[in-house]
Amino acid sequence: MLTACAGEPPQNIGIQDGRLTPCPESPNCVSSFETDEEHSIAAIAANLDQIERVLLGLDEANIVEAGDNYLYAEFTSRLMGYVDDVEFLYDRVAAVTHVRSASRLGYGDMGVNRKRIEAIRSAIVTN
Repeated sequence: MLTACAGEPPQNIGIQDGRLTPCPESPNCVSSFETDEEHSIAAIAANLDQIERVLLGLDEANIVEAGDNYLYAEFTSRLMGYVDDVEFLYDRVAAVTHVRSASRLGYGDMGVNRKRIEAIRSAIVTN
């Protein structure tokens, strides 16, 4: 069930010039393409198959699009139904997956997007 907290799916995400869309200035987004401390997060040393397996085990994750080198999922919070958009872009040359996780609504996210990516990274390491 979608709530008013779900917001509208963003129209400006996806692969642009070989990269994921930059984060907005607000502190509710992390990306491995960003360099400032607030938004920067390391890419994940895994391929998209490994990441997809982790996402399939998460109740809050809904895979919207999955391609050869790109995966897009929506994460819905259990309590209020807020939706975050999470993208993965596999770099075959570097053998890492770049990531972007951003809240649709609000200004801050209390570190939720960063914690989510680190949890996915940890789940891959332990599998």
